[in-house]
Amino acid sequence: MKTPADPVRDYFSAVEREASALPADRRQELLADLAEHIEVTRAERPDAAIGEVLAELGDPRTIAATALAEAENGAAKAPARGGVGAPARRGKVHPLVPLLMLTFSLPFIMIFPAHPGPLIGVLFRITGAVLLCTSVHWTAVHKVTGVMLTAVLPTAVMTAWNLSSGGPAGDAPALLANLATVALLAGTAAWLWRVRRA
Repeated sequence: MKTPADPVRDYFSAVEREASALPADRRQELLADLAEHIEVTRAERPDAAIGEVLAELGDPRTIAATALAEAENGAAKAPARGGVGAPARRGKVHPLVPLLMLTFSLPFIMIFPAHPGPLIGVLFRITGAVLLCTSVHWTAVHKVTGVMLTAVLPTAVMTAWNLSSGGPAGDAPALLANLATVALLAGTAAWLWRVRRA
């Protein structure tokens, strides 16, 4: 019995076959980039047919030829830069930076409750979320989950708490809620660190 064709798997197989001259790690990186592009395109345009998305990516031979040319150019430049076997794709910001900014945004507000503590905490949270979303180290799903758990959910909980409670900021329930939120931020950052791409 013949199984139905999977156009994405067939496309990736063709790219992998055409790019067989690339080192295995570079070939896997190329496939990961293509997979992320497909994932982002389908999230942005869910009604787009998969064939249309694959056609936008281009012919597997062209993609492989471009990757091979880039690898050859990179290999020629590597000795001048002193990096033999350096990864071809690098993020501009170390992946630890957005994770630390998101994790320490709330403790900063807790430790410095007077101005400018809350302002700096909010700026940390916004900057960390932007850096996370623009990073090359995570897939779109990881980015969305990370932003939801480290920026959106804590902000919504703190806003609801402040609107509903009239008690002092230092009471025991508020402290417990803040500590639980810090644990959520730290746990999400640890998870994002584990699932990051090098």
